[in-house]
Amino acid sequence: MTSDVQLHTRRLTITAATLEHVRVELEAPEQLSVLLHAQVSPEWPTGEYDRDAMEFFRARLEEGGNEVEGWYGWYAIRNADEAGPRALVGAGGYLGPPDAEGVVAIGYSVLPEWRRMGYATEMVQALLDRAFDYEQVTKVTAETTETNPASIGVLRRCGFVAAGPGSEAGTIRFERVGHQR
Repeated sequence: MTSDVQLHTRRLTITAATLEHVRVELEAPEQLSVLLHAQVSPEWPTGEYDRDAMEFFRARLEEGGNEVEGWYGWYAIRNADEAGPRALVGAGGYLGPPDAEGVVAIGYSVLPEWRRMGYATEMVQALLDRAFDYEQVTKVTAETTETNPASIGVLRRCGFVAAGPGSEAGTIRFERVGHQR
């Protein structure tokens, strides 16, 4: 089963994680490629998208059901082309639906072999566009470390501005207000 909630960019199909996806990742990760119809690197998962993140997403999807699908994890899948088959390149998503002030936090991570190819920027822009399609979303935030110039570059290319220190030592908080296409 694949999610009915998908975003499409020039090179990516970005699929919202369902409870089934997350359960498979946690219990039988070798089956994720079957659910996503894509090659999955043995290095998966990557970066900040780790077991703790999967457990968090699973708990939120179990609590919220279908109504919250699309407000947590997303899989960025590179579309097949002459250079190769469909492949999972990264993950991104929101830390939940908008809060009472209309703020949504996002995160993202790309497998090392797919970095510096623009996939993170493409994924983040698609997630931003989706978030701002909802009237109640007024601001999107993200945090990255001060020592991650690639991530800072992704955020800046997507229209984020630095907004002070992040929630943990050594992190910077970025935000983007309103929809800017």
